[in-house]
Amino acid sequence: MIQTKGESVFSYVNVLFLSLVSLSMILPFIHIAAKSLSSEAHVLAKDITLWPQGFNLMSYQYVLSNKQFFYSFGNSIFITVAGTLISMALTVLAAYALSKKTLPYGRFLMMLFVITMFFSGGLIPTYLVVKQVGLMNSLWGLILPVALAPFNLILIRNFFMGVPESLEESVRMDGANNWRILWSIYLPLSKPALATISMFYAVGYWNSFFQAMMYITERRLMPLQMFLLQLVTDEKTSDTVITDVFKEVTPETIRAAAILCVVIPIICVYPFIQKYFVKGIMLGAVKG
Repeated sequence: MIQTKGESVFSYVNVLFLSLVSLSMILPFIHIAAKSLSSEAHVLAKDITLWPQGFNLMSYQYVLSNKQFFYSFGNSIFITVAGTLISMALTVLAAYALSKKTLPYGRFLMMLFVITMFFSGGLIPTYLVVKQVGLMNSLWGLILPVALAPFNLILIRNFFMGVPESLEESVRMDGANNWRILWSIYLPLSKPALATISMFYAVGYWNSFFQAMMYITERRLMPLQMFLLQLVTDEKTSDTVITDVFKEVTPETIRAAAILCVVIPIICVYPFIQKYFVKGIMLGAVKG
């Protein structure tokens, strides 16, 4: 397809603009990585830009020698894996039911989900509910109250509504029930959407720290983001005292190393899900 001169100019400007936006997001991470790998003298002199000065891995050794880091890492892994599985199960089941035009009061039930996108019970009522049901100081308290996101439900529902009814009718004629249809027809056809929504849920659980601040008081139950928050805001930077082994470690390099240790695991998941993003979102967003 031949582009006009105006379209070509727009394409170049668009690429340039998006490249600048991408650089504005990437450069801070590069700076943090360079700081985490630099020696104490260069960090204190504030001459670190985008390349480490005086290569030094002591900050990572310091962070990884902290037992609380591994406790928090394990907690975040559990919250992310268990939360994503539970959220996807609830979202898929609700979306399948709400995608059926024959569902009694289907529009009313869908409206109830949509209302929660604009109005919530409030911070204090939510806290009281979590406390009354015994989810305080429990990892389940970070999963169950936010197990279903209405926006993700709408995307999956719209995707399911795009499945031809004739395909479902032909399977029903062979004696398949709703469970069989969902498992054998809808889920295989919805892999792009399911992969995309799973990533949304996983990133949300991995990055969540506000719920942990509200519902967790025991250090052994802190997720990784809460550990990082305390590490960044605490003047001591850690429970352990810096010994002669870590004499070249500074609070700034410790924080930079901790940030990288928290961010890298979830970034490693993106390459395996990226190819589903555009297709999954577009297919679930074109039909209301």
